[in-house]
Amino acid sequence: MMNMTTPEANSQASFWSRPIHKIGKYLLRWLGNFQARHSLVSAAPVIGNHEFAWVPQLEAAYADIRAELDALLEHPDDIPTFHQLSPDQKRISKGNNWKTFALYVYGKRVDDNCTACPKTAAALAALPGMSTAMFSILAPRYHIEPHKGPTRAMVRAHLGLKVPKDSQNVWIRVHDQILHWEEGKVVLFDDSYEHEVRNDTDETRAVLFIDIDRPMDGIGTFVNNIIVRLIKASSYVQEPLKNLAAWNREHKR
Repeated sequence: MMNMTTPEANSQASFWSRPIHKIGKYLLRWLGNFQARHSLVSAAPVIGNHEFAWVPQLEAAYADIRAELDALLEHPDDIPTFHQLSPDQKRISKGNNWKTFALYVYGKRVDDNCTACPKTAAALAALPGMSTAMFSILAPRYHIEPHKGPTRAMVRAHLGLKVPKDSQNVWIRVHDQILHWEEGKVVLFDDSYEHEVRNDTDETRAVLFIDIDRPMDGIGTFVNNIIVRLIKASSYVQEPLKNLAAWNREHKR
């Protein structure tokens, strides 16, 4: 079929795309500043563990969670890559290097996966405001390129599960800060800041990746609830859920 788009139409689309992009960036910046003003916890790139009372409780569950991860890793081909579930992630997830085993996706419980990891699922269900959770498994010598999360409505937590012995050469940069994982320890950060991950070792790195609703004042909670409902209804969430259901049907345990 012939492409009937005229040069004039392309020029007009290009003309309008610039102001729309500019307005979108302004709105996102305004929204991020609004969320920072109404947040009940730090809006800095890295957030102190003392700001969330549940951190010691999650760290105490480390041994059980690690055991369930180790059982999954006995069959690595049954764990999908991030971009197999979420094609939006193709820029930062390439090849067979970043695998994810999803347990919750924006509040939706992945029943088959939670059944396979009951102690992990129970530990997650006890966390107030827990929205998304997965095992995030990074291959040796892989770099997740710089990127930003879609909203400041969440706080990101990583529980270190499988950390290479050369721990100084596996790290996450959040804005201008470098963090290193420790097995059994939580790190908290705001993923709306630019961040990247690098594993410059010969071992696999794995964490329990969790998004928690950001504690907000009344008006902040109201606005964040609207934002999260819109994200849940979008293809950003619905497509991975559909792909995950199809994957689990094909790889039934």
